[in-house]
Amino acid sequence: MTASRSGAAKANDPLAILAKFRVLIRAAQRHSAAIQKQCGVSGAQLWILQELRDAPGLRVGELATRMAIHQTTTSNLLDALEKSGYVSKSRDESDQRVVNLSLTPSGARMLRKAPQPARGLLPEALAKVSAADRAKLGTGLQALLDVIDDADQEAGEKPLSFNL
Repeated sequence: MTASRSGAAKANDPLAILAKFRVLIRAAQRHSAAIQKQCGVSGAQLWILQELRDAPGLRVGELATRMAIHQTTTSNLLDALEKSGYVSKSRDESDQRVVNLSLTPSGARMLRKAPQPARGLLPEALAKVSAADRAKLGTGLQALLDVIDDADQEAGEKPLSFNL
């Protein structure tokens, strides 16, 4: 077998693909553990701080959309950040139902000291992959999910937790 054919066979080998998933997940676990150890917040909470630095005044729903997580989950993450003094909430003067979010000076300091990328290893890596490769990856992952009987589709709206 030629080198290119053996490479193609290995690329299609379920165990070789599983090994790549393991490498990917462990890299994300290490990054998350470094964030937790150094900052005392989760990776998802650090991502919130980054979004608020980039777009002060975001609303909870806008933040949830930027992170592709459920609005209730976003609110829970924000409550913990507010209690820690990293985020402040304020009511919109023109519409008291609207809550605007902002980074506190303490939150900004935390973000400056945090391991990078603040948005997380996987979101940043996915952003660097070409659109064509992301499309292939998305199609392949959907094919995998399609053969898993009890895949929890709602899990896609929750941040990854690597606290093992």
